[in-house]
Amino acid sequence: MKVWVLGGYGGESPECRMTNLLINGGISLDAGSLTQGLTVEQQVGVKAIVLTHSHSDHISSIPFFLENVVGRRQDPVEIYASEATIYALRKHLFNDSIWPDLSRVPNHLLPVVNFHELREGSPTVIEGVTFTPIAVDHTVPTFGFLIEQNGTAMIWSSDTGPTVRLWEVANFTQNLSALFIETSFDNSQQKLAEVSCHLTPSMLRSELQKLEQDVPVFIHHLKPPCVDQIRSEVKAMGLANVEFLEQGKRYEF
Repeated sequence: MKVWVLGGYGGESPECRMTNLLINGGISLDAGSLTQGLTVEQQVGVKAIVLTHSHSDHISSIPFFLENVVGRRQDPVEIYASEATIYALRKHLFNDSIWPDLSRVPNHLLPVVNFHELREGSPTVIEGVTFTPIAVDHTVPTFGFLIEQNGTAMIWSSDTGPTVRLWEVANFTQNLSALFIETSFDNSQQKLAEVSCHLTPSMLRSELQKLEQDVPVFIHHLKPPCVDQIRSEVKAMGLANVEFLEQGKRYEF
């Protein structure tokens, strides 16, 4: 399984792109930076978008991505998300006020985009990769994912505060190659992290005690003002097998 990190942060600055992985060249996991991380020609090759939740840093590039690929491909873009996330997209984004309803353009028989509902615990095969949604604990309904292909598995946390089911799934997954977990704020902002259902380095350390497998752990979703402090605090803890997800890097699992 090939993973290209288009964006690895929980906010935006000249150095930080918002959350976005490209899996096997054709599946976008979240869509915070599709149009920043890919050329228009590369964007045309993206067949599907899998969304964790509806927050802006995970969906912001979708309208401009669709605008870039419309007319350059015959098949629609397939968007996979929870019922709550699809509802939010339809009501607050593709509502013909903020942006055209592209599920009806040019018409409902030949739309630019199709929506597919994901359900917790139900595997869905997308472009040869199996995604199994895992409910995590955030301020809006949010999925992490067990992602599997050809006997290889990885766990993606998305945004979450302290959670349970993610670790249960990780501990029972055979051939787990990697786990990705967010850390959004430094320790001085723990109250903000708790209210917004995110993690700090100290909270991360507590969460990692729930992991029973010895696998690489990649930290992502750092808020741009907190990056240096988070890196310093994580390094000081000396956590084994823990590293930061590198924006722009291509991984293979």
